[in-house]
Amino acid sequence: MPATPALPRPATSLVRRARKIDRVLAETYPDARCELDFDNPFELLVVTVLSAQTTDKRVNAVRPTLFAAYPDAHAMAAAEREKLEQIIQPTGFFRAKTESLLKLSQALVERYDGEVPARLEDLVTLPGVGRKTANVVLGNAFGIPGITVDTHFGRLARRFGFTEETDPVKAEHEVGMLFPRKDWVLLSHHLIWHGRRVCHARNPACGACPVARWCPAYGEGPTDPVKAAKLVRTEGRA
Repeated sequence: MPATPALPRPATSLVRRARKIDRVLAETYPDARCELDFDNPFELLVVTVLSAQTTDKRVNAVRPTLFAAYPDAHAMAAAEREKLEQIIQPTGFFRAKTESLLKLSQALVERYDGEVPARLEDLVTLPGVGRKTANVVLGNAFGIPGITVDTHFGRLARRFGFTEETDPVKAEHEVGMLFPRKDWVLLSHHLIWHGRRVCHARNPACGACPVARWCPAYGEGPTDPVKAAKLVRTEGRA
């Protein structure tokens, strides 16, 4: 893999504004965390794969049954396809997801004796695991700094002026230069929580936004506090 080209140092004013926004979001969402339930790295890897094109709540609902039947990679690698499909059907695209989970579990057994590797370079070689999923697992299961650029994070990073990049990897590197590595995991949660609750893709609740005064995109949604308050969700997507 070619080395990532060096990026120019960001302006001091941007760094200060970005870190101020993150501090306010940290105060706004003191409980910000991964909204997928998990007990170990294998569970987090699996539920993250399942979370594609669905909600965390739906994934969390099937999780107890799923891991009661297949508690580790060895068990899931030997799963009967039909039974696995039946369990994860509520998450949508269940046939494709079943194929991904079977291949993923088999690869973990064959290459890593069933254990989830704690290196980005290894994780992204696994079937169905991209850089976003790898960073979720590294940051939340292993405590290894990483930035999770999902649709919410990318949207907010651009609205806040942290980056203009639409490519997730380029955005990850540009945003990473604005913050200390130790803050990357919580930064990801802060932006994702804010994106799910206030800064929606359509009709963001600008008038109820705690970081509105520092946001270049202020005004994309209603600025009237009463109208904006009606758009605020008290939790992530149902």
